Amino acid sequence: MSADARIKDMAPTQDNSTPTGSGEEKAAAAMDQEQRRTDATNSNSQPSASDWLNFSQWMHCFCVVTFDLNLGQALEHVYPPTFMPSDQEVSNICYMAFPDSNSGCMGDTKFHMRFRCTKATTRQDTLQNYNAECPPALRQDGSHYWGFVYFRQKRDPNLPRGYFQKSFIIITRLPFFNLYYDILGQLAPLYFDSENSGSGTLDILRLASEQINRQWPLLRVGQTLQLPLLDCSYQICIPRATTSRKTNTMETSSSSSEGGESPRAIASTTANKILMSVNEIELFRSLDFVMEHLYTLWELVITAEPIVVVGTSPADCTHMVQTLVALIAPLEYCAEARPYFTIHDSEFREFTQESKATAATVPACILGVTNPFFVKLLKAWPHMLRLVDNQKNMLQQQQHLHHARNIASATSFSSSSLTAGSLKTTSSLNGLANGSGLAAGESSSAGLHSKYKPYLKKDKALIKKVLLGMKTKRPEHVQTALIRRHLLELTQSFMIPLERYMASLMPLQKDISPFKSAPNASSFKLEDFLATLETAGPQLTSPLKGDWKGLYRRFFRSPNFRGWYEARHRELQLTLQDLQLQALSEANLEHWAHDKQEVEIIDMILKLKQKLNLYCEKGMQVEATTGHQQQIRAQIECMKGLLPPDLKNVVNL
Repeated sequence: MSADARIKDMAPTQDNSTPTGSGEEKAAAAMDQEQRRTDATNSNSQPSASDWLNFSQWMHCFCVVTFDLNLGQALEHVYPPTFMPSDQEVSNICYMAFPDSNSGCMGDTKFHMRFRCTKATTRQDTLQNYNAECPPALRQDGSHYWGFVYFRQKRDPNLPRGYFQKSFIIITRLPFFNLYYDILGQLAPLYFDSENSGSGTLDILRLASEQINRQWPLLRVGQTLQLPLLDCSYQICIPRATTSRKTNTMETSSSSSEGGESPRAIASTTANKILMSVNEIELFRSLDFVMEHLYTLWELVITAEPIVVVGTSPADCTHMVQTLVALIAPLEYCAEARPYFTIHDSEFREFTQESKATAATVPACILGVTNPFFVKLLKAWPHMLRLVDNQKNMLQQQQHLHHARNIASATSFSSSSLTAGSLKTTSSLNGLANGSGLAAGESSSAGLHSKYKPYLKKDKALIKKVLLGMKTKRPEHVQTALIRRHLLELTQSFMIPLERYMASLMPLQKDISPFKSAPNASSFKLEDFLATLETAGPQLTSPLKGDWKGLYRRFFRSPNFRGWYEARHRELQLTLQDLQLQALSEANLEHWAHDKQEVEIIDMILKLKQKLNLYCEKGMQVEATTGHQQQIRAQIECMKGLLPPDLKNVVNL
């Protein structure tokens, strides 16, 4: 079935039921429907992409997917219609908008997906600056879309299939999980309720879109932003990356800076909702039943090992995949991660055809799936993480067991140390500790199924503390903070030796000359780096013992290392350019030029202009660099003054 067939007539707002009542009521309903058809049709021809500048920085569009008896899952509405997805994107959105298995997701379910965009888009300069300043985990994805889904399924005897099934979706390029899930919780119920009441469903989409476009500020890093939406106003702050080359201090901004209401006016008319983080999720919610293997999961993620997450609910799968990616923060996960993947995904063959041969050809990827078909299909994948069905209920049952857990034995890592329920340790997990575990797909029990032998020994103190917190009913967010802080310190301990060695690849200051090209940083040599670990390794800051060198060798072959190295190497090159710019600005070029020929002076002027153009293209706004740029312009004028007027006219200087 073509993607075109999956797009329903989206001009009118179609109700599932026929209006009942008197003739006047039917006529009024018909007129209302015709008016909505006219309004929606007109909206297709009015605004252009340039009219949605603010909106397009935060979101791409709203989509509504319904189940059609003739088409299956079909796209019912897109708003703004200017940002209609491509045929391939429509197909992916429709198929991933509904659960991919008979999971019995009755009621409301929220989850998210990630899929490749097919339309070529022009990246705006403001978004390039945003990506340069924000942490890697918050960057706008230029090649993929995020889709945040609110799926509703309930019995309805008035419908042919006996069920109401529909999804409300936010399509965006930003991984702001907390923000968009909260917006979903506000807009989706309003949309469904307006549909049930027979009022205009497109009015909800139009009102929200226009308010976002009119009152939300442009994306800003390091500032407090007010985001009013209907009866609520979100207050967020996107943190600045610690390695950002910008040195601007934190400012306070609001929608008033871009037009619209002032912060005080918003606060007085709407309820403020402060989001402490736009993307940090509750890690403990997904890790509670695999705490024993927290460090193994950390190693698998940091070395970009292929992992398939199998669950019965897309909400559980997507949360677990994002939890795994967050384990190595602040290091960027540079391999592929698909929180929710289905057999209908346009990249299904790309991720699965190679895995049919041997485990050596499996792509570096984390896939979240709910269809049991994947268990057989991906049996060559070396690591499978099976989720507990209905984890929350299982956790509650475990916490109310009459017999208290023996905390001492809880850290002995044997099958008898953990009780039944969400913390049940499977035979495959017991074998994992000594490398004799079952391969992925060889067991149907919940837990991590892998033959991977960890390089590092576990920190039993942390696991003991978290398990004790479960017994004493410590709040979930406190457990998450404990785990996140510990993993942050572990990742930093792992990366500090790499950062230190990378800094040593910088050329010496004496090698930077204003009259020569900027030198390049030395290349990364693994053996030279490993030789530094004896005196400056992670053992200086981490209590974990084990084969650190073996782990670094595995990391060196992963996409995570390549992504980190390319980013750091690029920063080194920019730093060298800055240093040469400084040397040029401080050099006595007038003295240098006194015995030079005119062609050499012209060559120097062109070189100085090239440096200025390079920094203007990159949008460098660092205060020190801006001062050097002004000095360079003065140097150019000085060099021009040494040339005869006729020569300046000839070479157009």
